[in-house]
Amino acid sequence: MAEVEIGRGKSGRRAYGFDDIAIVPSRRTRDPEDVDITWEIDAFRFDLPLLGSAMDGVISPATAIEIGRLGGLGVLNLEGLWTRYEDPEPFLAEIASLPSEKATERMQEIYSEPIKATLVTERIRQIKAAGLTAAASLTPQRTPELAPAALAGELDLLVIQGTVVSAEHVSKNHEPLNLKKFIREFDVPIIVGGCASYQAALHLMRTGAVGVLVGVGPGNACTTRGVLGLGVPQATAIADAAGARMRHLDETGVYVHVIADGGMSKGGDIAKAIACGADAVMIGSPLASAYEAPGKGYHWGMATFHPTLPRGARVSVSQRGSLKEILVGPARENDGRLNLFGALKTSMATCGYETIKEFQKAEVMVAPALQTEGKALQQAQRVGMGH
Repeated sequence: MAEVEIGRGKSGRRAYGFDDIAIVPSRRTRDPEDVDITWEIDAFRFDLPLLGSAMDGVISPATAIEIGRLGGLGVLNLEGLWTRYEDPEPFLAEIASLPSEKATERMQEIYSEPIKATLVTERIRQIKAAGLTAAASLTPQRTPELAPAALAGELDLLVIQGTVVSAEHVSKNHEPLNLKKFIREFDVPIIVGGCASYQAALHLMRTGAVGVLVGVGPGNACTTRGVLGLGVPQATAIADAAGARMRHLDETGVYVHVIADGGMSKGGDIAKAIACGADAVMIGSPLASAYEAPGKGYHWGMATFHPTLPRGARVSVSQRGSLKEILVGPARENDGRLNLFGALKTSMATCGYETIKEFQKAEVMVAPALQTEGKALQQAQRVGMGH
């Protein structure tokens, strides 16, 4: 890709987000009923190519179970309120009631309660007791300490997750997690991330992970891009990671799944993520707007309560419908925020593709007018795409 001159001493690639691109319909259309959006990773099969973000405002044991029943996979944050408190409900209610100017400081206090290994095991067992696949998230720093407790709960999938996770972490102060060694010796499959470039994705794939999360800073509750200046727009980041996936497949014969993490609020965003090369998506804010979500109309990122440098915000999300309505419908609104995976199936059918793998080959184009062309009335009246 051609580089753009930033100044005489610096050049860089142009990158694109979901709003910058459009999926191009092909010569064929298909019946949506014939479209297959099932997803398989390692030994697990899901009706929806979906992971629920490991954030306290989104995933509780109860919502993880409901998402599993609907065909997706909820990822529980093992460093969140559910493993710090026997009953986190009063603290979730308090966080929802805080004024904006007090929210971060009070959340830092609430999250100062130590994590309890017994609760790590107990929460995973709650999900397993429902007969569903149990997935949970740890940061690289806490993985060696808490992974044994997760295994004791019979965890099925571990997500090692941070703002940026690299295959080569260097520290003069402590022994970093050796991802490749840990993944090789751990008893369950591991997904790692986030990353946002070809090289970073390729190196994470070489650790032996079954999936790589792609996304640095695109989430609604994340302020990493403002606080640290880091990030790559999602369409480009996913396409780069998909390129790394092909190289890794050529080198090893092993297919590593690319999971788009963040930046998706509508069905069209999910369709674009798949068309750019993702195998599945991880979403947070859309699920936080469910009636069942533990955040009670609020949502915050995993680094919102960092004790010295918070990189997230508590954001308000309107409660739009049940988890079922948000994921598989029926939709009662026309803005693309309900029936997300019905929209994905319809997008695939309209373009003539039957499976996720086929849809990854769809033509896309740079289309800056996509959001505004012919939408003057919707924008003036703040309806539909003019919200």
